[in-house]
Amino acid sequence: MKQLKPLVLAIAAFAALGTVHAQQDPGITDKTVKIGVFAPLSGNSMAYGFDVLNAAKMYYDKINKEGGVHGRKIELVIEDDRCNANDLLAAAKKLTEQDKVFALNGGSCSAAVVGAREYIERSQIPYVMLNASGDGALYPPSKYIYGAFSISQRAVGGSMVQFAAEHFKGKKIGYINHDDAYGSWNQEAAEFQAKKLGVDLQIQSINPNLTDVTAPMLKIRAANPDVLLITTYARPVSLLVKKAHELGWTKPIVIAVNGTADLKQLVENVGSKEAFKNVYLQEVMLDVPGGEKLKWVYDMYKQYYPELAAKPGYPQTYMPYGIPSAMTVVNALKAAGPQLTREKFLTALSQTKFDSGVMAGPIELTATDHAGQKSAIYLKFDGDNKAAVPGSFRSLWVYQPK
Repeated sequence: MKQLKPLVLAIAAFAALGTVHAQQDPGITDKTVKIGVFAPLSGNSMAYGFDVLNAAKMYYDKINKEGGVHGRKIELVIEDDRCNANDLLAAAKKLTEQDKVFALNGGSCSAAVVGAREYIERSQIPYVMLNASGDGALYPPSKYIYGAFSISQRAVGGSMVQFAAEHFKGKKIGYINHDDAYGSWNQEAAEFQAKKLGVDLQIQSINPNLTDVTAPMLKIRAANPDVLLITTYARPVSLLVKKAHELGWTKPIVIAVNGTADLKQLVENVGSKEAFKNVYLQEVMLDVPGGEKLKWVYDMYKQYYPELAAKPGYPQTYMPYGIPSAMTVVNALKAAGPQLTREKFLTALSQTKFDSGVMAGPIELTATDHAGQKSAIYLKFDGDNKAAVPGSFRSLWVYQPK
């Protein structure tokens, strides 16, 4: 019996070791933590994510060169989601089930991100969006999903009403959005903000595929608002600005960040720079793209991607958006401590607050609100040049469980 005792102890020790390994979350070793990253890297929508992902990559690389997080280097596994719900879901499944990543960091297109919510929750994998607003995935809050580091759609609407009321002293505000979920999200916060500020919101909701915007613009003109806010996608923006000019509209027009991915194309589609005499753009970064406050981001991009930076059109408009998202992941990894688990990482995410040095307001996440940024600045745009209006403007909307 005495001879069996060492064997029994060895078996017990081996079993205990097996239990520890069985409980360890995927994607972690003593030296690495594996993060799955995805964005539209090809196709018509790559402008929303290709350089955003490049920015995240260069920030992660910076952290690795500084020694990583608690001695672990960040290992990236990259997929192309093509801004498509099916492709994004396929990417999330591959990264989770095949590549066994610790967490996901990706998604530039809100509709595609929303479509993956059920899978993320079922898989119980931490998911930090790249630059998608993703209101439908963020509200009601899911334990596993965080995002809107650019800005949520609700914050888009709330901030724009705040700007119109504060900067233009608008008492009656025209508001054109889409008649889909995307439009209802920003409208919800816009109405909330308008009620708080005591202003009259005149709303026209249009189909995203509408090709003749004469009727909604005539209704807006008849309402005679002090300022017009447009929160549609890029194509309807150009139709609306062009029609407003044709109808002799001279009051301020403010365009949401959703419709400003390619300003050169916007001006070409409108066909006249005269239409931009009183146009303002919503911007969710803290400065004009390429401005002095953001110089460090663009300098880093040139250092990491010299060949891309030398090409016309690069870096792409939304490039800096990848930094706050990657910062959020890194900060949560640091706060979770050296004995890393998904549960500790998720807890750290829910207690996040920092200044990214990129976005118009702080990145703040709580247990009851998983949308990272609520503020925007505004730029006067004449068809060629942009000039920042002083101050930032914050959405007041707060999620209330129903």
